[in-house]
Amino acid sequence: MENINLIDSFAEFKELKNIDRATMMSVIEDVFRSVLIRQFGTDENFDVIINIDKGDFEIWRNRTVVEDDKIEDPNKQITLTNALKIDDDYEVGEDVTDEVKFVDFGRRAILNLRQNLASKILELEKDHIYGKYKSKIGDIVTGEVYQVWKKEILILDDEGNELILPKSEQIPSDYFRKGDNVRAIVFKVELRNNNPLIILSRTAPAFLERLFELEIPEIFDGLITIKKIVRVPGERAKVAVESYDERIDPVGACVGMKGSRIHGIVRELRNENIDVINFSANNQLFIKRALNPAKINSIKIIEDAKRAEVYLKPEEVSLAIGKGGLNIRLASQLTGYEIDVYREMEEDDEDVNLDEFGDEIESWVIDALKGIGCDSAKNVLNISRAELIKRTDLEEETIDEVLRILKSEFE
Repeated sequence: MENINLIDSFAEFKELKNIDRATMMSVIEDVFRSVLIRQFGTDENFDVIINIDKGDFEIWRNRTVVEDDKIEDPNKQITLTNALKIDDDYEVGEDVTDEVKFVDFGRRAILNLRQNLASKILELEKDHIYGKYKSKIGDIVTGEVYQVWKKEILILDDEGNELILPKSEQIPSDYFRKGDNVRAIVFKVELRNNNPLIILSRTAPAFLERLFELEIPEIFDGLITIKKIVRVPGERAKVAVESYDERIDPVGACVGMKGSRIHGIVRELRNENIDVINFSANNQLFIKRALNPAKINSIKIIEDAKRAEVYLKPEEVSLAIGKGGLNIRLASQLTGYEIDVYREMEEDDEDVNLDEFGDEIESWVIDALKGIGCDSAKNVLNISRAELIKRTDLEEETIDEVLRILKSEFE
């Protein structure tokens, strides 16, 4: 009965854990043999036969028959007298195989075997989970929120494995409760205290790339290639795409009729604005497209410095820079060029560069104004006081003083 219960527990363990049959058999046999070594000093003359399907096992010991007074190793030798008790045909020099009852080893041995087996199987299960998710790095997985903490969320996959979604890898507007389903990519897999730690991410560019592959068949089939993705999670993303088939419009295919294809991705990313851009090997054209929706007049590229000077009409500057400088920052990351924006002024316009006011306006204030695309006095004066305060985050008194100084220049 002890044997049957022991193997039953192995079979249950095998069903619960994802361990293949051959590995399971090997582990069980190794554990049994370790017990035999402790009991008899060796396992060389033992045969261990395990049948998981039937829920039983057998241990057979092989010994050589010797004269009663010539026995040296009771584990490997058996006296003729004892051999004849098994079968009256045995003679000296023959091999005797008899069954060893594991229950005769005592409860302590059985308990130790259970503990050793549980430990071995736990190690195998850890290795299985580690290997499984190591091969899934960069792939989307879905799980259910099990526990929500301040700095991270515990998610269980469909096999009950624990996955971690740190706060830093969540979109700022993400909000999850226990029982919610979550989609994310496997970002990192590591061993911590010999336990597999699976880190997920919803902020990595690869997550957006996988979503495009799921939602847009042409990308999944390789007809359209994603060249690069840059994003500020939950705010804005720029995706450069290219088609090797002239008949396919990569941007149109990604966006879909009235945005039908990209709508699901935007919703998954908490209404993150996604600009899909047609990639070009022509750097000037690519920079121009990357700064969409601003309309560019001309571009000067300084290749050695990987810098681009972009000239546009005054009313287009704020569009090129974007809210908080987001549009120009993402365009720079996408193209690999540091982008400087300049206003093109009409020839009869009189204007003064802000740097000329260095004696009256502190340099950090001038830098703040340049940060919103204002590099001349009229650039600043063309923007309302309230808008300047909002966009530069400068004190009201500072803005008032700047406006006074600049206005006096043209009076």
